[in-house]
Amino acid sequence: MSAAVEVTQAVIRYGELSAVDELSFTAAPGAVTALLGPNGAGKTSIVEACEGYRRLDAGTVRVLGLDPIAQHDELVGSLGVMLQQGGVYPGIRVREMVALFCTYYGNRNDPDELVDTVGLGERARSTWRQLSGGEQQRLSLAMALAGKPQVLFLDEPTASVDVAGRQRVRALIREQADRGCCVVLTTHELEEAERLADQVVILDHGRMVASGTPGELTRSMRTKEIRFGAATGLDVAGLGASIGAVVTEVTPGEYLVAAEPSPALVAAITNWLADENLALADLRAGRQRLEDVYLALTTETSVAAASRLSRRQRRKAS
Repeated sequence: MSAAVEVTQAVIRYGELSAVDELSFTAAPGAVTALLGPNGAGKTSIVEACEGYRRLDAGTVRVLGLDPIAQHDELVGSLGVMLQQGGVYPGIRVREMVALFCTYYGNRNDPDELVDTVGLGERARSTWRQLSGGEQQRLSLAMALAGKPQVLFLDEPTASVDVAGRQRVRALIREQADRGCCVVLTTHELEEAERLADQVVILDHGRMVASGTPGELTRSMRTKEIRFGAATGLDVAGLGASIGAVVTEVTPGEYLVAAEPSPALVAAITNWLADENLALADLRAGRQRLEDVYLALTTETSVAAASRLSRRQRRKAS
């Protein structure tokens, strides 16, 4: 199967608001697809449609070739769904909850192994209400993995999770993809998406504004500048005079050199820092981070959407 999830010209409306507006994308088995976008971009709505919990107003959704609503009973045993909150009895213990979810599936994981895998072995007898926010997230992930899913939907899987927990969750997500599972996740952690995702779909105002691998997206917005990190308060005038380019401190400790990147220019920057006995934190020549691409695309879309709304309002007023 070339695509485990297929969304074609999907439309979801809430009154006059189009939360999802003719959206199309696919997600492949054995890969992690990250849906990115600001609040209200339509991420949760389209994921709920893929899970079979929300009807489309137009378009189609197919998961493993099946209609998530009309063929929900046939499909549900192959899905894993992780919610950000809810779906758990507050007084139930961790091990009991995972064991209960495992009984729902014929092809199931061992509950004790699953509790240990998500790092909750020492909290197995604790109740949901006794867990921290990050521990609750890991329990939700264990519940989503109860039935060895072929398609796994994750909503902000590392929200409130500490550093060690995030590493564990990311490793588990990668393991699921490596065994052939199609993983679709939403996240506001752009660094996480850049590290973890095989495919990124950026949404804004219900529409897809870009898609591709993280590398493809960052290469698509190459710029004639160099950015680097160093101690705050550098002598930017002195550095600029030394390398023959304008240097500005765009945020504390982050510097922008407005010039065409070249090996010679990079060497001149690092040599100046070495002469000043200053450490270089990071350096990017021309290539943007996924965060830079995301902000540029969603800002452009927001401006265009605001312009369309303004035109509609003017037409109504006239």
